[in-house]
Amino acid sequence: MATDFASGLARAATLTQDRLTREFAAMSDLPVVQAMAYAVKGGKGLRGFLVLESAALHGVVAARATAPAAAIEALHAYSLVHDDLPCMDDDDLRRGQPTVHRKWDEATAVLAGDALQTLAFQLCAAPEVGNAEVRIALVAALAKAAGADGMVLGQALDIAAETAAEPLTLEQITALQAGKTGALIAWSAEAGAILAGADPAPMRRYAAALGLAFQIADDILDVEGDAEAVGKALRKDAEAGKATFVSLLGLDAAKARASALIDEACVALEPFGAKADSLRDAARFVISRRN
Repeated sequence: MATDFASGLARAATLTQDRLTREFAAMSDLPVVQAMAYAVKGGKGLRGFLVLESAALHGVVAARATAPAAAIEALHAYSLVHDDLPCMDDDDLRRGQPTVHRKWDEATAVLAGDALQTLAFQLCAAPEVGNAEVRIALVAALAKAAGADGMVLGQALDIAAETAAEPLTLEQITALQAGKTGALIAWSAEAGAILAGADPAPMRRYAAALGLAFQIADDILDVEGDAEAVGKALRKDAEAGKATFVSLLGLDAAKARASALIDEACVALEPFGAKADSLRDAARFVISRRN
Protein backbone atom coordinates (compact mmCIF):
# COMPACT_ATOMS: atom_id res chain seq x y z
CA MET A 1 0.00 0.00 0.00
CA ALA A 2 1.44 3.36 -1.03
CA THR A 3 2.39 5.74 1.74
CA ASP A 4 0.32 8.55 0.21
CA PHE A 5 -2.73 6.31 0.12
CA ALA A 6 -2.19 5.16 3.71
CA SER A 7 -1.99 8.75 4.93
CA GLY A 8 -5.01 9.73 2.83
CA LEU A 9 -7.04 6.86 4.23
CA ALA A 10 -6.05 7.82 7.77
CA ARG A 11 -6.93 11.48 7.13
CA ALA A 12 -10.32 10.52 5.75
CA ALA A 13 -11.00 8.26 8.72
CA THR A 14 -10.13 11.08 11.11
CA LEU A 15 -12.37 13.58 9.32
CA THR A 16 -15.34 11.24 9.24
CA GLN A 17 -14.86 10.02 12.80
CA ASP A 18 -14.59 13.58 14.11
CA ARG A 19 -17.79 14.53 12.27
CA LEU A 20 -19.64 11.55 13.72
CA THR A 21 -18.27 12.23 17.20
CA ARG A 22 -19.70 15.76 17.07
CA GLU A 23 -23.09 14.32 16.15
CA PHE A 24 -23.03 11.84 19.02
CA ALA A 25 -21.91 14.52 21.48
CA ALA A 26 -25.06 16.49 20.68
CA MET A 27 -27.27 13.50 21.53
CA SER A 28 -28.19 11.96 24.88
CA ASP A 29 -25.91 9.60 26.75
CA LEU A 30 -28.35 6.70 26.49
CA PRO A 31 -26.94 3.22 25.76
CA VAL A 32 -28.28 3.40 22.20
CA VAL A 33 -26.05 6.42 21.48
CA GLN A 34 -23.09 4.72 23.13
CA ALA A 35 -23.75 1.73 20.89
CA MET A 36 -23.87 3.97 17.81
CA ALA A 37 -20.49 5.47 18.65
CA TYR A 38 -19.08 2.00 19.33
CA ALA A 39 -20.35 0.65 16.00
CA VAL A 40 -18.60 3.25 13.84
CA LYS A 41 -15.15 2.76 15.38
CA GLY A 42 -12.38 0.55 14.10
CA GLY A 43 -13.24 0.24 10.42
CA LYS A 44 -10.96 0.94 7.48
CA GLY A 45 -13.01 3.98 6.45
CA LEU A 46 -12.69 3.11 2.76
CA ARG A 47 -16.17 4.32 1.83
CA GLY A 48 -15.65 7.70 3.48
CA PHE A 49 -12.28 7.94 1.76
CA LEU A 50 -13.94 7.31 -1.61
CA VAL A 51 -16.42 10.11 -0.97
CA LEU A 52 -13.70 12.60 -0.06
CA GLU A 53 -11.39 11.59 -2.90
CA SER A 54 -14.11 11.57 -5.53
CA ALA A 55 -15.13 15.01 -4.28
CA ALA A 56 -11.57 16.32 -4.54
CA LEU A 57 -11.31 14.82 -8.02
CA HIS A 58 -14.28 16.99 -9.04
CA GLY A 59 -13.03 20.15 -7.35
CA VAL A 60 -15.26 19.88 -4.27
CA VAL A 61 -13.62 20.95 -1.00
CA ALA A 62 -13.50 18.63 2.00
CA ALA A 63 -15.69 20.99 4.03
CA ARG A 64 -18.60 20.08 1.76
CA ALA A 65 -17.77 16.39 1.42
CA THR A 66 -17.07 15.44 5.04
CA ALA A 67 -20.72 15.11 6.06
CA PRO A 68 -21.53 12.74 3.16
CA ALA A 69 -18.35 10.79 3.97
CA ALA A 70 -19.50 10.44 7.57
CA ALA A 71 -22.96 9.52 6.30
CA ILE A 72 -21.77 6.50 4.35
CA GLU A 73 -19.68 5.28 7.27
CA ALA A 74 -22.73 5.58 9.55
CA LEU A 75 -24.90 3.71 7.07
CA HIS A 76 -22.27 1.02 6.55
CA ALA A 77 -21.99 0.59 10.33
CA TYR A 78 -25.77 0.21 10.59
CA SER A 79 -25.67 -2.56 7.98
CA LEU A 80 -22.99 -4.42 9.94
CA VAL A 81 -24.81 -4.07 13.27
CA HIS A 82 -27.96 -5.58 11.77
CA ASP A 83 -26.05 -8.18 9.73
CA ASP A 84 -24.43 -9.46 12.93
CA LEU A 85 -27.76 -10.04 14.72
CA PRO A 86 -28.86 -13.58 15.60
CA CYS A 87 -31.68 -13.39 13.05
CA MET A 88 -29.12 -12.65 10.32
CA ASP A 89 -25.51 -13.93 10.51
CA ASP A 90 -25.40 -14.38 14.30
CA ASP A 91 -21.82 -13.16 14.75
CA ASP A 92 -20.04 -12.59 18.06
CA LEU A 93 -17.13 -10.50 16.78
CA ARG A 94 -16.82 -7.49 14.50
CA ARG A 95 -13.54 -5.62 13.94
CA GLY A 96 -11.98 -7.71 16.71
CA GLN A 97 -14.53 -6.58 19.32
CA PRO A 98 -17.83 -8.00 20.59
CA THR A 99 -20.69 -7.23 18.22
CA VAL A 100 -23.15 -4.60 19.41
CA HIS A 101 -25.84 -7.09 20.41
CA ARG A 102 -23.27 -9.02 22.44
CA LYS A 103 -21.90 -5.94 24.20
CA TRP A 104 -25.39 -4.57 24.93
CA ASP A 105 -28.44 -6.56 23.80
CA GLU A 106 -30.46 -7.23 20.67
CA ALA A 107 -32.94 -4.39 21.18
CA THR A 108 -30.16 -1.85 21.63
CA ALA A 109 -28.41 -3.18 18.52
CA VAL A 110 -31.58 -2.88 16.43
CA LEU A 111 -32.21 0.67 17.61
CA ALA A 112 -28.57 1.71 17.21
CA GLY A 113 -28.63 0.44 13.63
CA ASP A 114 -31.90 2.25 12.94
CA ALA A 115 -30.48 5.48 14.35
CA LEU A 116 -27.24 5.20 12.36
CA GLN A 117 -29.25 4.74 9.18
CA THR A 118 -31.35 7.84 9.76
CA LEU A 119 -28.26 9.81 10.82
CA ALA A 120 -26.77 9.06 7.40
CA PHE A 121 -29.61 10.85 5.64
CA GLN A 122 -29.47 13.72 8.13
CA LEU A 123 -25.78 14.19 7.32
CA CYS A 124 -26.40 14.15 3.55
CA ALA A 125 -28.94 16.93 4.09
CA ALA A 126 -26.58 19.09 6.19
CA PRO A 127 -26.51 22.75 5.00
CA GLU A 128 -22.76 22.78 4.32
CA VAL A 129 -23.11 20.01 1.73
CA GLY A 130 -24.55 22.30 -0.93
CA ASN A 131 -27.78 23.68 -2.29
CA ALA A 132 -31.11 21.91 -1.91
CA GLU A 133 -30.85 20.24 -5.31
CA VAL A 134 -27.48 18.69 -4.47
CA ARG A 135 -28.61 17.49 -1.05
CA ILE A 136 -31.79 15.95 -2.45
CA ALA A 137 -29.75 14.19 -5.15
CA LEU A 138 -27.38 12.73 -2.53
CA VAL A 139 -30.24 11.59 -0.30
CA ALA A 140 -32.15 10.04 -3.21
CA ALA A 141 -29.08 8.20 -4.50
CA LEU A 142 -28.22 6.90 -1.03
CA ALA A 143 -31.78 5.73 -0.43
CA LYS A 144 -31.67 3.73 -3.65
CA ALA A 145 -28.23 2.29 -2.88
CA ALA A 146 -29.22 1.28 0.65
CA GLY A 147 -32.72 -0.02 0.01
CA ALA A 148 -34.61 -2.80 -1.72
CA ASP A 149 -32.91 -2.04 -5.05
CA GLY A 150 -29.43 -2.10 -3.50
CA MET A 151 -27.91 -3.29 -0.25
CA VAL A 152 -31.12 -4.68 1.28
CA LEU A 153 -31.83 -6.55 -1.95
CA GLY A 154 -28.39 -8.14 -1.74
CA GLN A 155 -28.94 -9.08 1.90
CA ALA A 156 -32.35 -10.58 1.09
CA LEU A 157 -30.87 -12.63 -1.73
CA ASP A 158 -28.11 -13.80 0.61
CA ILE A 159 -30.64 -14.98 3.20
CA ALA A 160 -32.72 -16.73 0.53
CA ALA A 161 -29.60 -18.53 -0.70
CA GLU A 162 -29.19 -20.19 2.71
CA THR A 163 -32.30 -22.31 2.15
CA ALA A 164 -32.15 -22.64 -1.64
CA ALA A 165 -32.21 -26.15 -3.09
CA GLU A 166 -29.11 -25.44 -5.19
CA PRO A 167 -26.05 -23.22 -4.58
CA LEU A 168 -26.06 -19.91 -6.43
CA THR A 169 -24.51 -19.68 -9.87
CA LEU A 170 -21.69 -17.25 -10.64
CA GLU A 171 -24.18 -14.89 -12.31
CA GLN A 172 -26.49 -15.00 -9.31
CA ILE A 173 -23.77 -14.40 -6.73
CA THR A 174 -22.42 -11.51 -8.80
CA ALA A 175 -25.89 -9.91 -8.79
CA LEU A 176 -26.24 -10.55 -5.05
CA GLN A 177 -22.92 -8.91 -4.22
CA ALA A 178 -23.59 -5.96 -6.53
CA GLY A 179 -26.28 -5.07 -4.02
CA LYS A 180 -24.94 -6.29 -0.69
CA THR A 181 -21.41 -4.93 -1.06
CA GLY A 182 -21.26 -2.97 -4.30
CA ALA A 183 -24.17 -0.54 -3.89
CA LEU A 184 -22.69 1.46 -1.01
CA ILE A 185 -19.23 1.45 -2.60
CA ALA A 186 -20.80 2.74 -5.82
CA TRP A 187 -22.56 5.58 -3.99
CA SER A 188 -19.31 6.50 -2.24
CA ALA A 189 -17.41 6.76 -5.52
CA GLU A 190 -20.18 8.67 -7.29
CA ALA A 191 -20.84 11.12 -4.44
CA GLY A 192 -18.15 13.56 -5.61
CA ALA A 193 -19.72 13.83 -9.04
CA ILE A 194 -23.14 14.39 -7.46
CA LEU A 195 -21.71 17.12 -5.23
CA ALA A 196 -20.16 18.81 -8.27
CA GLY A 197 -23.14 18.33 -10.57
CA ALA A 198 -20.90 16.37 -12.93
CA ASP A 199 -21.42 13.22 -15.01
CA PRO A 200 -21.09 10.24 -12.63
CA ALA A 201 -20.61 7.67 -15.42
CA PRO A 202 -16.79 7.29 -15.15
CA MET A 203 -17.01 6.89 -11.38
CA ARG A 204 -19.89 4.44 -11.80
CA ARG A 205 -17.72 2.23 -14.01
CA TYR A 206 -14.86 2.51 -11.52
CA ALA A 207 -17.10 1.62 -8.61
CA ALA A 208 -18.75 -1.35 -10.30
CA ALA A 209 -15.38 -3.00 -10.82
CA LEU A 210 -14.09 -1.95 -7.40
CA GLY A 211 -17.13 -3.24 -5.53
CA LEU A 212 -16.99 -6.67 -7.14
CA ALA A 213 -13.23 -6.92 -6.56
CA PHE A 214 -13.79 -5.99 -2.91
CA GLN A 215 -16.21 -8.89 -2.43
CA ILE A 216 -13.99 -11.38 -4.22
CA ALA A 217 -11.14 -10.25 -1.96
CA ASP A 218 -13.44 -10.84 1.05
CA ASP A 219 -14.14 -14.37 -0.16
CA ILE A 220 -10.39 -14.96 -0.58
CA LEU A 221 -9.74 -13.63 2.93
CA ASP A 222 -12.39 -15.98 4.26
CA VAL A 223 -10.25 -18.86 2.96
CA GLU A 224 -6.72 -17.56 3.47
CA GLY A 225 -7.14 -14.90 6.15
CA ASP A 226 -6.31 -14.93 9.83
CA ALA A 227 -9.38 -14.50 12.07
CA GLU A 228 -7.47 -12.31 14.51
CA ALA A 229 -6.30 -9.97 11.75
CA VAL A 230 -9.70 -9.89 10.05
CA GLY A 231 -11.48 -9.36 13.36
CA LYS A 232 -14.39 -11.76 12.81
CA ALA A 233 -15.14 -15.44 12.36
CA LEU A 234 -13.97 -16.92 9.07
CA ARG A 235 -15.02 -19.83 6.86
CA LYS A 236 -18.66 -19.69 7.96
CA ASP A 237 -19.89 -19.66 4.35
CA ALA A 238 -17.90 -22.78 3.49
CA GLU A 239 -19.17 -24.57 6.59
CA ALA A 240 -22.74 -23.65 5.63
CA GLY A 241 -22.21 -24.85 2.06
CA LYS A 242 -22.89 -21.40 0.58
CA ALA A 243 -21.52 -20.52 -2.84
CA THR A 244 -18.75 -17.90 -2.96
CA PHE A 245 -16.50 -16.62 -5.70
CA VAL A 246 -13.78 -18.92 -4.43
CA SER A 247 -16.02 -22.00 -4.33
CA LEU A 248 -17.29 -21.27 -7.84
CA LEU A 249 -14.07 -20.14 -9.51
CA GLY A 250 -11.35 -21.73 -7.42
CA LEU A 251 -8.81 -19.74 -5.40
CA ASP A 252 -6.35 -18.93 -8.20
CA ALA A 253 -9.06 -17.95 -10.67
CA ALA A 254 -10.78 -15.79 -8.05
CA LYS A 255 -7.50 -13.94 -7.45
CA ALA A 256 -7.05 -13.47 -11.19
CA ARG A 257 -10.60 -12.15 -11.55
CA ALA A 258 -10.12 -9.67 -8.71
CA SER A 259 -6.88 -8.43 -10.29
CA ALA A 260 -8.56 -8.01 -13.69
CA LEU A 261 -11.38 -6.02 -12.06
CA ILE A 262 -8.85 -3.66 -10.49
CA ASP A 263 -7.36 -3.11 -13.94
CA GLU A 264 -10.87 -2.27 -15.18
CA ALA A 265 -11.36 0.18 -12.32
CA CYS A 266 -8.10 1.95 -13.14
CA VAL A 267 -9.00 2.17 -16.83
CA ALA A 268 -12.28 3.86 -15.89
CA LEU A 269 -10.24 6.64 -14.24
CA GLU A 270 -8.24 7.48 -17.38
CA PRO A 271 -10.27 10.64 -18.14
CA PHE A 272 -8.96 12.12 -14.89
CA GLY A 273 -5.26 11.46 -15.50
CA ALA A 274 -2.85 11.64 -12.58
CA LYS A 275 -5.43 13.42 -10.42
CA ALA A 276 -7.05 10.04 -9.80
CA ASP A 277 -3.92 8.27 -8.56
CA SER A 278 -5.25 8.07 -4.99
CA LEU A 279 -8.32 6.24 -6.28
CA ARG A 280 -6.09 3.87 -8.25
CA ASP A 281 -4.19 3.18 -5.04
CA ALA A 282 -7.51 2.54 -3.29
CA ALA A 283 -8.38 -0.03 -5.94
CA ARG A 284 -5.06 -1.82 -5.49
CA PHE A 285 -5.52 -1.75 -1.72
CA VAL A 286 -8.82 -3.59 -2.02
CA ILE A 287 -7.15 -6.79 -3.23
CA SER A 288 -3.99 -6.49 -1.10
CA ARG A 289 -5.64 -5.89 2.29
CA ARG A 290 -5.37 -8.46 5.06
CA ASN A 291 -8.52 -7.47 6.95
